[in-house]
Amino acid sequence: ISTIMGLGRDLLKNKITVVGVGAVGMACAISILMKDLADELPLDVMEVEMKGEMMELQHDSSFLRTPKIVSDKDYMDILTYVAWNISDSPKNHVNGSGCNLDLARFHYLMGERLGAHPLSCHGWVLGEHGDSSVPIWSGMNVAGVSLKNLHPDLGTDADKEHWKEVHKVFME
Repeated sequence: ISTIMGLGRDLLKNKITVVGVGAVGMACAISILMKDLADELPLDVMEVEMKGEMMELQHDSSFLRTPKIVSDKDYMDILTYVAWNISDSPKNHVNGSGCNLDLARFHYLMGERLGAHPLSCHGWVLGEHGDSSVPIWSGMNVAGVSLKNLHPDLGTDADKEHWKEVHKVFME
């Protein structure tokens, strides 16, 4: 999700672009619409079946305050940094989901494996969403207890508990 608010001096609108309108992107779009966060909501609709989803949002827009819901391929690079860099907006006005989805899944799967609540599981996943994401094994902890200190082979080929498999689950 790229959020660009108040681009330029003449533009007095909030525009939030959802890049990647699958199930997660549509959930984000609906949340944005329900919370009345944008004046314009461009959706990066690539799949034919998702065009119907976008049209339903457009048709329902008479019940919402967001007047403009469009299909748009004119968005900055996936990297939110680039969007921020060229937007002249403050950095807290440009947000990207990037690895947040991978990170949330990783915390959930850590919790499942350890019998802990995902909110107690901490760690980082870097890179783009999907195959290029990389878990930072050395930073994983549960309630402040470092898993790498408890299990030095964590995330390596020598790991008898196969923690690498946890990361592979959400890349599929």
